[in-house]
Amino acid sequence: MRIAAAILMLAPPAFAQSTPQAGDTYEITRSYQTTSETSEGGSSSSRGHTAIVERVVATHGDGIELEYDLPPSATAEDRAREWQFPVRVLKPASGPVQLRNRLEIEARIAVWLKATGLTRADCGRWIFTWNAFRIECDPEAALTTIESYDLRSIALHEGASYQEPGTLGPGTLTRTASGPDGATFTATLQIDPDAVRRSRAESDRVVGEITRTPVTLDAALQKRAQEQVSGTVSVTLETDTTGGLRRRTTITTLETKRVNGETERETRTEITERRKIAVLSGG
Repeated sequence: MRIAAAILMLAPPAFAQSTPQAGDTYEITRSYQTTSETSEGGSSSSRGHTAIVERVVATHGDGIELEYDLPPSATAEDRAREWQFPVRVLKPASGPVQLRNRLEIEARIAVWLKATGLTRADCGRWIFTWNAFRIECDPEAALTTIESYDLRSIALHEGASYQEPGTLGPGTLTRTASGPDGATFTATLQIDPDAVRRSRAESDRVVGEITRTPVTLDAALQKRAQEQVSGTVSVTLETDTTGGLRRRTTITTLETKRVNGETERETRTEITERRKIAVLSGG
């Protein structure tokens, strides 16, 4: 289980590139592929794909109101599992994103808990089905979910600062291509070894909770501190004809040297794409 992949999240917003209009609707897809190889001959890989729909509800002088929802192909069972959607937010011109339909989401959480046989006392626990899941009951968690899909809030120009949590500091965007169909910007950032070790230690703590062999975070951190970690995050940003970001490709490479002499090399490629699928008539 690799919680370290969380370092791929984008940093807080800078500014949007295109002027939104009420009724504009986009499909945003995220796909990932991971590979891992060890010096002892071991290997593993995984891949996945998710999608949501973003709709512009209204524009205000102080920002833009957006609604995020599951795609039309989502089944009733899909919606029963995903209490976060639909989620409506206000993205102000400055400051953090604000949740607009909290009461509606809280009602869905109550229904979800009852349907799954859980109670509020279970909130925050980790369980394992086909994967590890945290029983999340905080409406604000919906903001974290949609943040990873956000392609509106990145500064796109030569020399702009670009940040990724889990790295040692910001990188600088360089324009590598430009044409009638859009421009391409790239940046490379150095991995923060302490952030990776802490993420892995948290993963160890979660595994201990699930398997009922508890381990404290401090103990896990102490063990992970013996690992030598290095790597980079390479980002490619591609714009459309309006200057808006249409695709973000993030490639994270990690090399870990363990006390026993084993070396593991990991690569995770994540692609987020945004495609307009509807617009309000006359908009």
